[in-house]
Amino acid sequence: MACKCGGRGGFYYSMNAEASFDRDSRKTRNSLLRNVSAIRIFRSGFFRSKWRSVAGNHRILSMDAREKSRSTILKSSKDKRVPIFVMMPVDTIAVDASGSPRIRKIKALTVSLKALKLAGVHGIGVEVWWGIVERFSPFDYNWSLYEELFKLISDSGLKLHVALSFHSNIHSSNGKGGVSLPLWILEIGDVNKDIYYRDRHGFSNNDYLTLGVDQVPLLSGRTALQCYEDFMLSFINKFESLIGSVIEEISIGLGPSGELRYPAHPFGDGRWKFPGIGEFQCYDKMEDLKMAACRIGKPQWGDKGPQNAGCYNSLPSGVPFFEEGQESFISDYGRFFLEWYSGRLICHADAILAKAAKILKRYQENDQTSVMLVAKIGGIYWWYQTVSHPAELTAGYYNTALRDGYDPVLSVLSRHGAALHIPCLEMMDSEIPPTYLCSPEGLLKQAWIIISLVANFPLLI
Repeated sequence: MACKCGGRGGFYYSMNAEASFDRDSRKTRNSLLRNVSAIRIFRSGFFRSKWRSVAGNHRILSMDAREKSRSTILKSSKDKRVPIFVMMPVDTIAVDASGSPRIRKIKALTVSLKALKLAGVHGIGVEVWWGIVERFSPFDYNWSLYEELFKLISDSGLKLHVALSFHSNIHSSNGKGGVSLPLWILEIGDVNKDIYYRDRHGFSNNDYLTLGVDQVPLLSGRTALQCYEDFMLSFINKFESLIGSVIEEISIGLGPSGELRYPAHPFGDGRWKFPGIGEFQCYDKMEDLKMAACRIGKPQWGDKGPQNAGCYNSLPSGVPFFEEGQESFISDYGRFFLEWYSGRLICHADAILAKAAKILKRYQENDQTSVMLVAKIGGIYWWYQTVSHPAELTAGYYNTALRDGYDPVLSVLSRHGAALHIPCLEMMDSEIPPTYLCSPEGLLKQAWIIISLVANFPLLI
């Protein structure tokens, strides 16, 4: 059963996945962070959780059907439990031949929800797509599909983790259709490709709007940040009666797949495959780079991104930018570019989370309506054991063996009271070919150490 990471110290599993935990391998797993799916990193301030220190010393090990519809929980002296959230299948919502979204197989879904409740599942994770709700024209929000879906879940006695999804999953939907960005956004993109991320070959990616339009009103008179804010406000106004009682967590999409990162490893369109280092995505916002270079008296650094950084499927060896030479990531130019590239991503997260926190603030003042704000980062674990960490650098995390790139990211989350959602929590270093110098365990341990220092939050295992 594939683990999906979530909030409140709970676990997220796919509703249509098969259980595949090996009982013997469980015993060898490092207890540090492995079974914590979302880490609360903010203690003071107005953000509060009704599930304080929920993890304690528990571990939810599986939801295997062979265990007769119950979760296996290792009890601690505090006798607390970790709530389990199950992710709604990606193809639950489909776009029919007429172009209208609909819920598939409602009867089967209703039966499944009731079975999950009987099995002890706490709630359901649901992606709420921008491309579904504001599909046809600006400000034309149609929440009817989600009203129906939320009622099915609530009537089954289950809670909700809502992921506000400002990205597309067309390329990652494995041929199941998927959801695009709003159609009116795609129409703008047909005319102006600069609303999307672009690589050095000029190829644009329409899975998510580039952060280069966060402050530029190219979207029918609105900036991207205004579009995200208006969507969040519309959601809260529509489902205000469910906040805190049914909707316990709200995750804010910050990039491709909802993760705070650049689309440096585009999955599904043929450009990249694992374990390629990926490519920098900075060719849609060159004016910003030029201004940054001019400010430090190096205008020649603003013409383009690194030209010696390989291509999507390169391996680090032999790629000059990711080695230790005069034109590498540790050169003056390399440090300048990576500071700018990662800094823009952090500013993007800061701006969106600030708006989300402001919208939710009044609900946090009442324990009955308190809701957890969640942000997701990418689990870029391949080539983690190299000095340069190239796959992380292209994704926007300025994290190397010489520099901690996650501290500024987690500081932003902490400032806005957001919980941290990291994928790959169920992965072990021993499960991956050593050739690729992967370390999901190292990545998670690094994040965990930062969290304990930044937020002074107790370790959850």
